[in-house]
Amino acid sequence: MTREPVYDILAGLARTIFFAQGLRLDTEGQAHIPRSGGAVLAVNHTAYLDFTEVGLIGRKSGRNVRFMMKAELEHGIVGFLMKHCKAIGVDRAAGAESYARAVAALRAGEVVVVYPEATISRSFELKEFKSGAARMAIDADVPIIPLIIWGAHRIWTKDIPKRLGYHNFPINIRIGDPIAPEEPADELTATLRARMSELLDRAQRDYPMPARARWVPARLGGTAPTLEEAAVLEQEELARRRAENR
Repeated sequence: MTREPVYDILAGLARTIFFAQGLRLDTEGQAHIPRSGGAVLAVNHTAYLDFTEVGLIGRKSGRNVRFMMKAELEHGIVGFLMKHCKAIGVDRAAGAESYARAVAALRAGEVVVVYPEATISRSFELKEFKSGAARMAIDADVPIIPLIIWGAHRIWTKDIPKRLGYHNFPINIRIGDPIAPEEPADELTATLRARMSELLDRAQRDYPMPARARWVPARLGGTAPTLEEAAVLEQEELARRRAENR
């Protein structure tokens, strides 16, 4: 693994924070993260800080993964970190350029992290997937590696008070077999979502989830919104943002 001082410092900081919080990471499938060569790492999105677990998973296999992040963050300290960690800025007004940069990184042998749901899932279920991960894998001729994180949303997510102190939460990480880009984009996206659904079930299996807890999905006895209810909340949030920007 090539030394990248800023990335090294951030990885060390993340490990320190995890230790201070008492987080217990249970990872299965680490061997599926390739030690060389390009790959799309497709991750579910339930928490603001789930990228920290993804980064540490990459480091365990000797990889500094490259995140796709909002281009509007490319200023100040975050912009400095993005630059020195080789993050790929995503400008929704110039999506083709961001996409081309991601494909170029994959062809150059990088592991690029993609969140197929695009935004945090308030229901903690898998939302509908965008096809970007599949299209990138096809264009760069690299595999997609599905990865599920379960438990990180208990620390900090949308609509629930954050808990950043010591709490000893378990966080389950399940990594699936690489998926070869041998189908059209829509079919590959459906295959990816099905694989990630299976991994989510595995990550939730035997995880202690008290009834009526706000962070537990409705289908498992919790009080999180359903996928349909979460979609309404997301549309309301989008409408508020648009009104604020007028």
